[in-house]
Amino acid sequence: MSIFIGGAWPYANGSLHLGHISSLLPGDILARYYRQRGENVLYVSGSDCNGTPIAIRAKQENVPVKEITDRYHAEFAACFSKLGFSYDIYTRTDNSTHHQAVQEIFLQLMENGFIYKKVIEQTYCESCVQFLPDRYVEGICPNCGKQARGDQCDFCSTILDPLDLLDKRCKLCGSTPTVKETEHFYFSISKWEDKLTSYVNEMKSKGTWRDNAIQLTERYINEGLHDRAVSRDLPLGVNIPVAGYEDKKIYVWIEAVSGYYTASIQWAKETGQDLTEFWGKNTISYYIHGKDNIPFHTVIWPAILLGLQKQEALPDYIVSNEYVTLEKKKLSTSRNWAVWVPDILERYEPDSIRYFLTINAPENRDTDFSWREFIYSHNSELLGGYGNFVHRTLKFIEKNYNGVVPRAKTDANIQVKIEKLYRDSSALIENAHFKQALELIFAFIRDANKYFDEQKPWKTITENKTECDEAIYHCVLIIANLTQLLAPFLPFSSNQLAQWLSLPPLQWEPISAYSGKLADPVKPLFTRIDIQCIDSEIERLYQQATNF
Repeated sequence: MSIFIGGAWPYANGSLHLGHISSLLPGDILARYYRQRGENVLYVSGSDCNGTPIAIRAKQENVPVKEITDRYHAEFAACFSKLGFSYDIYTRTDNSTHHQAVQEIFLQLMENGFIYKKVIEQTYCESCVQFLPDRYVEGICPNCGKQARGDQCDFCSTILDPLDLLDKRCKLCGSTPTVKETEHFYFSISKWEDKLTSYVNEMKSKGTWRDNAIQLTERYINEGLHDRAVSRDLPLGVNIPVAGYEDKKIYVWIEAVSGYYTASIQWAKETGQDLTEFWGKNTISYYIHGKDNIPFHTVIWPAILLGLQKQEALPDYIVSNEYVTLEKKKLSTSRNWAVWVPDILERYEPDSIRYFLTINAPENRDTDFSWREFIYSHNSELLGGYGNFVHRTLKFIEKNYNGVVPRAKTDANIQVKIEKLYRDSSALIENAHFKQALELIFAFIRDANKYFDEQKPWKTITENKTECDEAIYHCVLIIANLTQLLAPFLPFSSNQLAQWLSLPPLQWEPISAYSGKLADPVKPLFTRIDIQCIDSEIERLYQQATNF
């Protein structure tokens, strides 16, 4: 079986914040899990270097666009690496492979009869002397009355056209835009309404899409799918490959989602491997993103695939997280109300971040990142629960057995519990219930700590060494299995434990017996975070923010 995992592409116009990581982390958990299962995995993503927000940022800083994209692409790659993201390829949308492949997709859709030309009205700024891309227009959403961009409302998730907005203004200069006629290419999404309806109903019956994806997609379809422009008068992006229209660009909503396929092409070029096995009927595909990206993955990308006659490659799983708030307030990059990833990585361990964002994941509803909860979670669960069990077990062996794990026969009841844990957590992970899987494993850790206390090895080491040997052996057996079970979630601590226990390459298969000697002097798996950091982090947050 082949597994394709596509992580949403962040705009290379500013640093990543924890909201980005929360929505993207499930992709890495899946990739690591399936690799441990021995499956063939292709996990792709990259930086979106063609979007309007990047052009706006470059204009604000008065620097070339490439300076912005190079800066943030490098920063993104470094942050993902430090967090343990195991992409098979992390690329960018301004490379030649992407441009060429997107142009080929455009031409194929046109050849298949799904792209046509149309004269339309478009917002035009007389002050800036240019047609305005959708994100250059801001105003009031006609659906909910909130502030919105010209392409989509973040509050009610309605897909918009700039002309729909009330009280329109140019994002660049603040003036009220006029409306002029221009010619653009359109994609016939409406032709796929029946097939998309059947497809969504099938996914709903299978239960492989998050509820928010089903609900929002059904809403879009029930409101009627309208053909969408696939070209824009943009300063950067992929040129329209049609004579006479080279000054126009392929619109980002068709260009960016095609990145999943173009990244696969780039990966195949770099590795010499065949990408077709990841785009066929024998592949299970997962798409990982936030709630605001749902329509692009459940309507637009499927419509493109249908137009390319690649129905067998339609998304199987839509893993669309809800939003993360910060200290009970909505994240705001414009107001600097955010926890920036480069910043948090300077002071906290990646496994701590991964653990909290998974156990507190907004899988079904919005959740809040609180510095108090983050630090107490680390100290009580990672350190006090998991770290404590590992440390006292291995230190006991180091002190009383010269680092050699005692031999014993594996207790059948313990082995049955371990095997059940693999099965249950496996089912949860494969169905994108990562929070529940991690909760299940940590419930087992609490039972393991209870087992250690009940066995009293510090006492039986002198009173009944056989009992002590058996108890310690089983604790190490549990740790060895936890190393594998937690590797998709906590790769850094699992790698450390694998080194200490001299484990073979980690697999998703119960370890039924263990013997060996600890490879290195045992150190704490996690260190306590001073609770005074709570106040200092909150103070730092308010000092950096504006208008709060």
